[in-house]
Order: sequence, then structure tokens, then C-alpha cells
Amino acid sequence: MAGVRDKVREFALSLPEATEDHPWGEDVAKVRGKIFVFLGGSASKRMTVKLEESHAHALSIEGAEPTGYGLGASGWVTLPLRADGITFALLRDWVEESYRIVAPKGLVARLDGQN
Repeated sequence: MAGVRDKVREFALSLPEATEDHPWGEDVAKVRGKIFVFLGGSASKRMTVKLEESHAHALSIEGAEPTGYGLGASGWVTLPLRADGITFALLRDWVEESYRIVAPKGLVARLDGQN
């Protein structure tokens, strides 16, 4: 049975034109060359996404924090894949929100079934 990290990765890569890359030795999902989710190495128990609408909610989760390297100032949040209050559906929603922020409008429209 696939773990939460594998399910999040699979969902991220199912989004329109999403691809996987491995910079810095970690797994990331990109859309047209722009990262929308960092998943860390294969044993990672955290993910990093860019959030606007859900930013405060994500930071309220125990173990969540603004992402380092100055990314937190731009809305990136690093959070545990398992913690009280986190479900796979919520992780999926945050990955999709990050995708919507990073992806070109045409791809977001395709995600919404408008194209």
C-alpha cells in the first residue's frame, strides 16, 4: 500500500503538464519548469507548498513552518505529511492550491475543465 508521500506525489504528477525533477537530491513536482511542491528525499515526512488562501491554516498545524531560504516570505510553507488535523484530502487541496498559484492561467483553466 502506498504511503502518504507516494499518494501526494502521484496526485501532484497527475495535474496538467506536471513533471518530476530531482534538484538537490530531492523530489519536486514542476509545471512548465516552475516548482509547485517539494517532497524531499524518498524518506521525507514533510512537503513544501506555496499557499495564499490556506497559508494561515497550514501554519496552524503542529510542525509546520515558513520555508527557509527566504521562501517563507513568498508564501511557501513546509509541513508534516502526518500530524493531527492533516488528512490526505487536505494535503491534496494544498498541492492543488500551490499548482494553481504557480501554473499558467491556461493550465488552471484546463484543470477547471474550461479547455
